[in-house]
Amino acid sequence: MSTLRGRIGPVGLPEWDRCAVMGVVNVTPDSFSDGGHWFDTALAVKRGLELTAAGADLVDVGGESTRPGAVRIDQEEELRRVVPVVRELAGEGVIVSVDTMRAAVAEAAVEAGAVLVNDVSGGLADPAMVPVVAAAGVPFVVMHWRGFSADMNSRAVYGPDVVGDVVDELRQRLDAVVDGGIEPDRIVVDPGLGFAKHAEHDLALVAGLDRFRRELELPMLVAASRKRFLGRVLAGPEADPPPARERDAATAAVSALAAREGAWAVRVHEVRASADAVRVIRAVERAAAAPVAGRRAAEGAE
Repeated sequence: MSTLRGRIGPVGLPEWDRCAVMGVVNVTPDSFSDGGHWFDTALAVKRGLELTAAGADLVDVGGESTRPGAVRIDQEEELRRVVPVVRELAGEGVIVSVDTMRAAVAEAAVEAGAVLVNDVSGGLADPAMVPVVAAAGVPFVVMHWRGFSADMNSRAVYGPDVVGDVVDELRQRLDAVVDGGIEPDRIVVDPGLGFAKHAEHDLALVAGLDRFRRELELPMLVAASRKRFLGRVLAGPEADPPPARERDAATAAVSALAAREGAWAVRVHEVRASADAVRVIRAVERAAAAPVAGRRAAEGAE
């Protein structure tokens, strides 16, 4: 289990010496990826502990499905699903983030022990979100978002430079979040793979992760796990995409690419392969730096 919890202060992000792995616990009956396997509180807590044991650095708990076409649940139901799971996992020493678009849920989850708010709307869905996060003094994930799941597929219209479009829209949202009182050193950006995007958009965004890092100059969360564009890649042009649970190796491939591009974290449903991938990337980076360090040491000894 991670020992990082004691290093988290009121301002700033958790830090590791490599790309972190965020495990997903969906406390929902209708998630596209796991079909409601962790809807029960006890099962959700057990799942969070399993993900941590498998190598997750933090666990993201969400109570509302954001799959394409999903209809929103009410606030009381989301609170009922999320808060007990957050409280129990935090009590076990797990670093917990909360995946929510509602300020009241974010506030309750932070009080229960969550140390990060992951809002797929970047504060657009609930005007109270940014003030609540600013007051709580916790990190905030700002994702590229164009609207709710019920009709987001109709919003997947971009110019020839989808990376530029997403960067520009994220930059506007980041300015609003900072103006709302959230310190820049507590912000993480997420390109929003799969949200109002077709497969070709998602692939272009993965290919352009270096631009997000260079142009936005903020820590980056990459959430590709089991998404439709991976299914399209695996199926090819003619066949039907494989089920979500058969996309974990493809997810780990994107985790490796994201780690190589300096992502702060990857968000995944199955942890082990991605945890291995990011550690291999870090070892390769250290090996690449070692000859330079050795040469400098030798030069200093002359």
